[in-house]
Amino acid sequence: MVTEPNPSVELSTNGVGPWQGEWPTEPHYDPVLLERGDTRNVIDRYRYWNMEAIVADLDVTRHPFHVAIENWQHDMNIGSIVRSANAFGADTVHIIGRRRWNKRGAMVTDRYQHVLHHPDVAAFVEWTEANDLPIIAIDNVPGSVIIETFDIPQRCVLLFGQEGPGLSPEAIDAATDVVEISQFGSTRSINASAAAAVAMHNWITQHVSFTK
Repeated sequence: MVTEPNPSVELSTNGVGPWQGEWPTEPHYDPVLLERGDTRNVIDRYRYWNMEAIVADLDVTRHPFHVAIENWQHDMNIGSIVRSANAFGADTVHIIGRRRWNKRGAMVTDRYQHVLHHPDVAAFVEWTEANDLPIIAIDNVPGSVIIETFDIPQRCVLLFGQEGPGLSPEAIDAATDVVEISQFGSTRSINASAAAAVAMHNWITQHVSFTK
């Protein structure tokens, strides 16, 4: 099943002021935001909506791919990966390892994104098996295949490692497939959060239909 994208031309990048005119009465509107204005990092469609209503609306259209990140070193990239997961409509983000993670890069998008914690790789694998989700690991290691020609399953978990060391041996062993992003320069690898965004967008191009 493919889903149609819902592009939005954003007009209120810096937020909006108090609601002008008679207030709407629908329950998804937040009276505090109507009174004071809305400067949150949300698309125009969700201006003045309360957080619970936004999450409920997103739950209707989330894509069936998940994102998982190993968190052994309090990697600052995790927040950016969560933000990208929200932007691309991922079902859930899974944090493997340390429960606390650096949320600065998330730009508060974690409030609208389902996030689950797993204490170790074994617990994460147990969850994926219970939910019948293949693990697609992203890392440039021996035996990996290029993502550009790989058919990413519609229902899956995209698994990412830490900046620097990459995925742990346990994570690679647990993966159904291991793929890498093709590179053409001198650097050995790209930033972890950039790699995550590229991989998620690859899923989008394979499973979301677009019309000209």
